[in-house]
Amino acid sequence: MAFVALVVFSCNGQRAAQSGSNDGFNSIFDGKSLSGWEGDATYWRVENGSIVGELTENTPLKANTFLIWEGGQPSDFELKGEFRISERGNSGIQYRSDRLADVPFALRGYQADIDGRNAYTGQNYEERKRTTLAYRGQKTKINPQPGGGNPREYVERNAWKGLEVIEELGDRDALKEKINAEDWNTFHLVIKGNRLQHYINGVLMSDVTDEDPANRADSGYLGIQVHVGPPMKVELKNLYLKEL
Repeated sequence: MAFVALVVFSCNGQRAAQSGSNDGFNSIFDGKSLSGWEGDATYWRVENGSIVGELTENTPLKANTFLIWEGGQPSDFELKGEFRISERGNSGIQYRSDRLADVPFALRGYQADIDGRNAYTGQNYEERKRTTLAYRGQKTKINPQPGGGNPREYVERNAWKGLEVIEELGDRDALKEKINAEDWNTFHLVIKGNRLQHYINGVLMSDVTDEDPANRADSGYLGIQVHVGPPMKVELKNLYLKEL
């Protein structure tokens, strides 16, 4: 792997939000710089008013890397924005997440999944923990692991065994048609209590009620992911947060 320079884009711990849209939403990205965010400058930059995360042949990754918002660790909130991702891209919006001490710029927790082929976009995936909590088109209840223990031992085929589908929101492939490939899409996360809803282009894609008190998180970091894999590019803009 080529030498990687680690650069922190910080705001001295101060809240990065600025006055933004109406209805209580505030901007968490100024459109010009990564002030208020922390990440590895090898993979993150601002270009044409967007946050850009890019992985190239010359900048491979050994572990998923994240651009982490420094403005707080929201509990109940709504987050809105726009994203565009290349055809081979793998990314996501991380929330209510923990930072790992032993891996630079790594987060563990809930993720609104995004991928360039839209196989998983809109689903709820828990990074480094219980894995899939709802596939696109599912409203689920997440049940605890019987007897407790290491949550990774209660995962099968990259999904939590306690995933209980309580309602179908729509056909997975039909919902995929609502997502623009390699073009801009809107996202809207509605996170309140133990209910986690992911909307893409105004359409509810997944809806999780987390009934697993031993493993669920009530607050934590926000971040954006660049996933290990082939060269890719993800762009995000117009990021607005409303804490509830």
